[in-house]
Amino acid sequence: MEQDLVPVIGAPASPYTRKMLAILRYRQIPYRFIQEAGNEALPEPKVGLIPVFYFKNNTGALEPRVDSTPIIRKLEEEYPGRSVIPSDPVVSFLNYLLEDYGDEWLTKAMFHYRWHYDDDIHMAGSILPYYRAGVNQPDETIDQLNKVFSERQISRLYVVGSNDVTASVIEDSYRNFLSGFNEHLTTSPFLLGTRPSSADFACFGQLTQLTQFDPTPSTIAIKEFPRVHAWVSKTEDLSGWREGDFYTADQVPVTIKTLLQEVGRTYVPVMLANAKAVDQGLEHVETVVDGKTWKQVPFPYQAKCLQWIRIEFSKLSDDEKDQVMRILAGTGCEALVKK
Repeated sequence: MEQDLVPVIGAPASPYTRKMLAILRYRQIPYRFIQEAGNEALPEPKVGLIPVFYFKNNTGALEPRVDSTPIIRKLEEEYPGRSVIPSDPVVSFLNYLLEDYGDEWLTKAMFHYRWHYDDDIHMAGSILPYYRAGVNQPDETIDQLNKVFSERQISRLYVVGSNDVTASVIEDSYRNFLSGFNEHLTTSPFLLGTRPSSADFACFGQLTQLTQFDPTPSTIAIKEFPRVHAWVSKTEDLSGWREGDFYTADQVPVTIKTLLQEVGRTYVPVMLANAKAVDQGLEHVETVVDGKTWKQVPFPYQAKCLQWIRIEFSKLSDDEKDQVMRILAGTGCEALVKK
């Protein structure tokens, strides 16, 4: 019955939409995907982001939610089985950290490549307006939307920190992540075991664009990391995947530590510098990533992300915290939770 379907508003070019739809498929949660919401009698969220999920409140009315990480935890509460959150508290913390990395750092690469290079700008500007306006729109309308949309997105590159100074940091990081993830996939089908976690889906969402839509990063993936390209295609629909097992704390492999080193090299110093800038009311975030300058405007939401990571860490027992710190030792990620 339609009333039993979870309504979801989103778009194919939204990595967070793709993240969440893939989770719904894997978890076998029935949903209704709405790509053109103009004719839908649904309440609008306070923040204009996608995807928008709708959950019934105590009165039975639908309420919108837009932040993918808490939506995942809400789905865990309401739909038991085929969980994407590891039960081992130590591994669950690693999952939370890697999910945030996918959501908040890999997205920088996605946005950078899409609006930095001419070929990528042309492809995005030519295709993305159809997602919003509809494929039946006349060419003249799409051409106008192309110009307006592309100019607006290019003007927002500064928000994610993409500029001529930081471009090499973002692009090196993308390749390093692909290299580390490719190596990990030679030993395991997913980040944290033989079943997918929310961290897998966070990385997957960004990679749907980076490896399979935008020309410049897609070419890198296809030529150098075909295993990762294939993983993205396979992860799109895991509705038939056996559940498998997550690692326990003592099973976390060295390939995850390699990935954590990349997280510590890039995401960590930027997140810490951003939080400092937000706390002190600074106009710019300035730090050094692997000997290279990083400069962007402060991003208040990512300062909240750092707080949430620390809250997750605080929930662990002393023994579990020690186990996490042993895994993070030498990666640079330990700085996220050290006071």
